[in-house]
Amino acid sequence: MDNSDNNKKSINDFGKFGLINHLTKNVKTINKTTIKGIGDDSAVIDSGKNLTLVSTDLLLEGIHFNLIYTPLKHLGYKAVIRAISDIYAMNGTPSQVMIALGISSKFGLDHVEDLYEGIALACEKYNVDLAGGDITSSLTGMTIGVTAIGTVEKKNLVKRDGAKANDLICVTGDFGAAFMGLQLLERERKLFVKEKVEQPDLSGFEYVIGRQLKPEIPVSTLIELKNESILPTSMIDVTDGLASDLLHICRLSDTGCRIFYSKVPIDYETIRVAEEFNIDQMIPALNGGEDYELLFTVPLEMVDKIRTIQSIKVIGHMTSSGSGNFIVGDDGSEVEITAQGWKD
Repeated sequence: MDNSDNNKKSINDFGKFGLINHLTKNVKTINKTTIKGIGDDSAVIDSGKNLTLVSTDLLLEGIHFNLIYTPLKHLGYKAVIRAISDIYAMNGTPSQVMIALGISSKFGLDHVEDLYEGIALACEKYNVDLAGGDITSSLTGMTIGVTAIGTVEKKNLVKRDGAKANDLICVTGDFGAAFMGLQLLERERKLFVKEKVEQPDLSGFEYVIGRQLKPEIPVSTLIELKNESILPTSMIDVTDGLASDLLHICRLSDTGCRIFYSKVPIDYETIRVAEEFNIDQMIPALNGGEDYELLFTVPLEMVDKIRTIQSIKVIGHMTSSGSGNFIVGDDGSEVEITAQGWKD
């Protein structure tokens, strides 16, 4: 095997998902119980009557969080949300999490207690057991690894690759708020460093900051879908950006898509903060990431049922393979959707 071309490339040339695909392109599963390996929100394991879902998530200080403005209690809460969101995205129910923690000498017992208080609160809210893990010393900063375990009935499993042409593209919640909350926090951090402003006035921005520091998962919508006997054809949790995650579904399902500019839900506070930063509101909505909303597709014939669920917005439809991926303006103009979301 000639690795000369690969030796000329850096990791940054691939991006997150490109690197995963490159490293695992020759990986084959050998156990018949492995139903789904790399490439979806969770690994899927046949455990008999039901399927077991397993997902892992890694957070690094300085990359995924900044402790200048992130309370450790909130960080512990968010770490659990990040992991169990992948289980919900496959239409499953999380049951356990395991925490692996690396901490440097700058952290004291009170810091770790705050972190685990947040972990415990998230576990309690989402009926998940903290079932184990590991703690070790680190030379620099804090590293948090979370493994989430859950189950789903075989008939109810939803993956990313099941969308079909003409399926409706549906979302929960709104988009871009977490990104704009991060921009506000970063602005105040820079003021703290430069001008030693210790008590920033963030009143009026509670929603966007809350979406960044303490996200929630729209579990109630999944319950409503089940009550209406609606099984999505594909689903993903929006963590890397609405555009990026929609393109994941299109690529894996071999479809195109059309979404409509005016249909993408954006909160008023997000729009107001985007205007303050002189950013087009659609940029954070499509590419911001960390929304923890659900993006899914359903057959067109489900349109009447979907319209009865207020927490769901239809933003477009899937199209045939090779037809491209576009966002359609109010004037009918089409702009190609590109993946510019989170790549870490």
